[in-house]
Amino acid sequence: MSALDHTSVPTRQLAPGYVVPRLIKGGWQLAGGHGTVSRAQAIADMVAFAEAGITAFDCADIYTGVEELIGEFLREWYGRHGAAAPTIRVHTKCVPDRDALPNLTRADIERLIDRSLTRLGVEALDLVQFHWWNFDVPGWLEAAIHLAELKRAGKIRQLGVTNFDTPRLRALLDAGIPIVSHQVQCSLLDRRALGDMATLCVERGVGLLTYGALAGGFFHEQWLGAPEPQSPLENRSLVKYRLIIDEFGGWAAFQQLLHTMRRIADAHGTTIGAVALRAVVDEPAVTSVIVGARHAQHLPATLASLSVEFTAAEREALKSLMAAAPGPRGDVYHLERDATGVHAGIMRYNLNTA
Repeated sequence: MSALDHTSVPTRQLAPGYVVPRLIKGGWQLAGGHGTVSRAQAIADMVAFAEAGITAFDCADIYTGVEELIGEFLREWYGRHGAAAPTIRVHTKCVPDRDALPNLTRADIERLIDRSLTRLGVEALDLVQFHWWNFDVPGWLEAAIHLAELKRAGKIRQLGVTNFDTPRLRALLDAGIPIVSHQVQCSLLDRRALGDMATLCVERGVGLLTYGALAGGFFHEQWLGAPEPQSPLENRSLVKYRLIIDEFGGWAAFQQLLHTMRRIADAHGTTIGAVALRAVVDEPAVTSVIVGARHAQHLPATLASLSVEFTAAEREALKSLMAAAPGPRGDVYHLERDATGVHAGIMRYNLNTA
């Protein structure tokens, strides 16, 4: 595929006039806690993804340094390709600190949005995805209303949420907040978003933008037949998804899933990662899958997922393993919101202040 030939990356409409590729490059692994990041290499990798047709990028105001990195990439991209450059979509998040929630004001929300505008160097944010740490603290609806006002003022083009539960997302939609997307975790290990949440989103025209399809790198050949990893793990992604593996049924159940995925990958001449991505891309409620591929060396395997077509028998083999798994159960982000649980124990709640 030649540079700027995007025909191999399909797209979907997320909102009227707003089209995104089925694969989006994630930015979490470029943030603090994931090892040393070379700015020059990170920007070069973004250019490679965009030239291959993955022209949407996901980040957040709490991903340390990532909005600034993407801002540098945007200047490089449009400087390199000029007026003919394909449009780049940048999806960021508005994540007020947990400690700030009780006293959050409209001015606080606008300061967060203005800071993202400055970091990215843009006149309007393509998509802002709103997160609220603790629903026991009132104010989430009012904060969403403030964001909708900033959308009307032209600072935000599209408005989404991330990691809301089903009742609260329904409440936002019923209140007339123009939500077009919901970013949620979804993989062959974690199907929580594909129950009531997916039903609501399909009914109300909200596209699911999913993360975690590669389980932080656990869906890879290096883990097939490997002994159960012990702490400390290499980075925060592995810690996070190791806990999801435990919910799925533990290391033995995960190995059984990996062996099945490897057989499917062999039949299609591809990789375990490509199988993992394709399984989520194929979900009807999913608009796009966010891929946490840190380096461009992962680009060929990422694109390969788009050419995989499962047989009925392969789908059934995966479905049976998922049906046998004891978890994760509950609504979207339910486990992560439990302040007494292990999932909440790895969270960082006040990164905007930091």
